[in-house]
Amino acid sequence: MDPKLVISPSPHVHSGFSMTKMMWTVVYAMIPAWLVAVYFFGWGAIYLMGVAVASCLFFEWAISKYILKVPPSLMDGSALITGMLLALNIPTNLPIYIIIIGSLVAIGIGKMSFGGLGQNPFNPALVGRVFMLISFPAAMTTWPLPKALDFSLDGTTGATPLGIIKEGVRNGESVSDLMTQIPPLWELAIGNLGGSMGEISAIAILLGMIYMLYKYTITWHIPISMILTVFVFSGIMHWINPDLYAGPVFHLLTGGLMLGAVFMATDLVTSPMSRKGQLLFGVGAGLLTVVIRTWGAYPEGVSFAILLMNGWVPLINRYMKPKRYGKE
Repeated sequence: MDPKLVISPSPHVHSGFSMTKMMWTVVYAMIPAWLVAVYFFGWGAIYLMGVAVASCLFFEWAISKYILKVPPSLMDGSALITGMLLALNIPTNLPIYIIIIGSLVAIGIGKMSFGGLGQNPFNPALVGRVFMLISFPAAMTTWPLPKALDFSLDGTTGATPLGIIKEGVRNGESVSDLMTQIPPLWELAIGNLGGSMGEISAIAILLGMIYMLYKYTITWHIPISMILTVFVFSGIMHWINPDLYAGPVFHLLTGGLMLGAVFMATDLVTSPMSRKGQLLFGVGAGLLTVVIRTWGAYPEGVSFAILLMNGWVPLINRYMKPKRYGKE
């Protein structure tokens, strides 16, 4: 036998696309959204991103080393992604101690309490964000208004477009009148609106999605099905009563829909394995988003919608399993 011949079990071919490379692809895809936040919110977007990333990395290292007694896995990029997503989901005027608490909850409860990477049933960044929203509602809903290339520490605050519509309709005003208080749709698309730092620019988020699709890090099934569901469902509601319900394009360009659909709903650990399951996941998250935005207590519903669908993933995977390799 030729001594150079090596017999080994499968897999025999490796594409070279590791988990670490996949994580860093997601990191690169989030950079455009963060740069837009820096442009409109200045120093707040810079130091809060740094605090969120540093605290998530620290808590993962500390919990791995001193509590779980396992080698820290900081270099795989998962804690970095959690920190970046957490920062992109908060207002840039949030006190630093709140984001540190949110990082501890995201890493300690949302991820490491289940065993670490690949074992958490819920998206860690969303766990941290929802905890902060419930625990510190005033701070988490005080939104700085965008001001291009203004790096001063002082800034004005105001309501988000979703908040304006929600509060106005509750007070008996019509949507058409309320839309006069909101920037034009093209300004909403580029990010000239109040909100969490990473959700303001739909164009920057779509650039990140295109990059991840090009790198085969995600598939189109979850983000497109979620976005289309919100568009269709909100469009039907607007067609029924345009004075009570905002139009579908408004829903797409405001709030955290794009950010959630592209970067959080597509999390490989907390989303279904099969393509059919992913489509169902996206449709369910889209429906829940519109339901919460329209009839819920909060003007935004993306975080709650994705977390609720995360809870359904085991059941979806049970009844919508991917086809086994080689099976006709």
